[in-house]
Amino acid sequence: MGQSLVKNYMHIVFSTKHRKPFILPKFENELYGYIGGICKELDCQPIIVGGHYDHVHILCMLSKKIALMKLVQEIKQSSSKWFKSVDEILKEFYWQDGYGAFSVNYKGVDPVTRYIANQHEHHRNKTFKREFRAFLKMYNIEYDERYVWD
Repeated sequence: MGQSLVKNYMHIVFSTKHRKPFILPKFENELYGYIGGICKELDCQPIIVGGHYDHVHILCMLSKKIALMKLVQEIKQSSSKWFKSVDEILKEFYWQDGYGAFSVNYKGVDPVTRYIANQHEHHRNKTFKREFRAFLKMYNIEYDERYVWD
């Protein structure tokens, strides 16, 4: 076979450093748009970018031209640098060191899209830590609690 045919949907999740609530409503749409632009630039078509005060969710198609680790590194590095320049109150903004990334079956794209679109409603009853632990459990990922949060 001469072609490389790839269609990998990824749900990427990471928080602000120490889950500080920097992603305020007045900044969130611009931040999510900026992150979506980074994805597009790296040939990783964004489906939706959303989140809440202390974390972000990205659903995108992972390009065959870039490793997942490199995509996340570029998103975090570029968006952090840009976000700090948006307003004086964001000068101490940082992303956490780690991230979660989960493959999504094409049949799961719509439910994950709805899930990300409804983050504000969802987080009325659930913290980011509780949400992230649920993802780890759902995907059967073993982890050490001491190294998940920074």
